[in-house]
Amino acid sequence: MKRILDYFTKGELALWAVSTFAVVVSFLIFDRQNWLTLAASLVGVTSLIFAAKGHPAAQAMAIAFAVMYGIISLGFAYYGEMITYMFMSLPMAAFSLVSWIRHPSDNKNEVRVNRLKAREYVFMAFLAILVTVVFYFILKYFNTANLIPSTISVTTSFVAVYFVFRRSPLYAVGYAANDVVLIVLWTMASFENVSYIPVAVCFTAFLANDIYGFINWQRMAKRQAGTQTAAA
Repeated sequence: MKRILDYFTKGELALWAVSTFAVVVSFLIFDRQNWLTLAASLVGVTSLIFAAKGHPAAQAMAIAFAVMYGIISLGFAYYGEMITYMFMSLPMAAFSLVSWIRHPSDNKNEVRVNRLKAREYVFMAFLAILVTVVFYFILKYFNTANLIPSTISVTTSFVAVYFVFRRSPLYAVGYAANDVVLIVLWTMASFENVSYIPVAVCFTAFLANDIYGFINWQRMAKRQAGTQTAAA
């Protein structure tokens, strides 16, 4: 436990504590029954603070979160979320876990930040458009609730998991965009059932953590570049 506490800064521990507190309080006020929602939220928040540090454990927890969140989404007919997390986010988290383990920085508890070339952004954009079009018709076929926001969520999720796999700081930007979409989706769901308010609160906490993740990955990139320069 002491090693874990020493690994994070006081600010990071405070961010994690506030996030988990918000999740637990919202669960106790609005739900108290769907314990899977609480478990998924706590695992997700914890995975993000590890992701912000570039630690591979984040991807292991992301796998668990994808399974739990997929089940939750299925319960409200958010088939886009279920399909996205079970069949895209989950396998990509597994691939990312391997990628992060295989590409450590000089600090063994931190992944090496990758700088993508311009042509890869074009390739990623092409794939994102393709995924968006395909999933729109898939989700429409299954009568997915809130079709347009659900489709946008698929797009932002794909962009995020692609950047995670490629070890780019922009993963956090993709997830932050996805968080905003999901806050809207689950707020809409909470109008019909207040027990979904904790899920909206969960993604609000995710948004704060992803913003910090982007900031910290920029620091990591500069530090790693400085280390490589000094070694050269």
